[in-house]
Amino acid sequence: MADLKRIQNLDPLRGFLALMVVFNHIAMLSRSADLPNLSQFAICNRGPEAVFVFFSLSGYLIIGLLFEEKKKLGTINIKSFYIRRILRLYPVYYLVLFMGLFHYQIVLPALNIPFKINYNTAEALLLNVGLLPNVFKALYNPGSILSILWSIGIEEQFYLAVAPILYIIPLKKHFKYLLLFSIVYFLLYHTNMFSFLRQYYLLYFYMSTGGLLAILVKLGYRVHFSSWSLRIIMYIIFIVHFFSNLFQFSTIFWQNLFQLILFNLVIVNLANESKFNITNPFINHLGKISYGIYMYHMFAIHIIVFVFMKLHNEILPKWATILTINLFSLAGTLMVSHISYKYYELKFLRLKGIFRPKSQYNTQ
Repeated sequence: MADLKRIQNLDPLRGFLALMVVFNHIAMLSRSADLPNLSQFAICNRGPEAVFVFFSLSGYLIIGLLFEEKKKLGTINIKSFYIRRILRLYPVYYLVLFMGLFHYQIVLPALNIPFKINYNTAEALLLNVGLLPNVFKALYNPGSILSILWSIGIEEQFYLAVAPILYIIPLKKHFKYLLLFSIVYFLLYHTNMFSFLRQYYLLYFYMSTGGLLAILVKLGYRVHFSSWSLRIIMYIIFIVHFFSNLFQFSTIFWQNLFQLILFNLVIVNLANESKFNITNPFINHLGKISYGIYMYHMFAIHIIVFVFMKLHNEILPKWATILTINLFSLAGTLMVSHISYKYYELKFLRLKGIFRPKSQYNTQ
């Protein structure tokens, strides 16, 4: 693998992406509650793009690990791979799922807050336990706490299929397979004939493309820019894309193509960056707890927005309301995510080492 010290540059990226999702949803829920918000600013509307970067980052790291395992050991232990995924994702996933169902079916009615539920509990459990939360979201629009589970489903659907395929096909064909899949699937995704792929958010090409770059790195190819100037320009474009509407295209095809190229180039360059290494403890910790930030933030936002709804927005001026909602939502999210990581998630993460090939570093 790439040097672990360089891979750590990706932790700050994780933290940044998680915060983008949080600010997006603070603005969205504040707007839906008729509270002052910052939804007019591009930075507060980049939650989906942040998730797409997470997809690419996931593909780069996980497919890279699978390729490394087969290269060094001659095979992929599918069972151990799935167990590692379960230990990383599902303790928090199922906690959020059951807390979300409790919130919408018990808490909101008890508080006399109207919310239409057009599904039954059996359907919710069947789809979400069955790794289809994206279908659940598309069919029922179940509420923001449960809707965020869609991205976990997309990742697990992809790896559920790709891991056995990489196990079966020869190592030398991994790149060709992923390249063919990425191109063909990207084209099919944007055709009217396969519109259901967009309906259910089946954005697998972000992960497969990230995996492509990881394999090239493992094979010794230089896929990152050797020029520091080019890397700076690319990082600036990335930041500008999140903070402005400058790079917006008229069709989803060109938008996805632009983002697919940009996001994966940023990841591979950060992972192999030679000029700097971000070692700030707080920023790196945000990366470590980024999964919890993503999974828990809706609870914190719901509580803060509910309090301000009850206050009828009469106590603070508009700017102070916006600032307070954002600060308290963020603080609550970080606190819960830190506690979850330290006292809940780590208990499962430590077990991953039992099922990890000796050739791999603990980068997940």
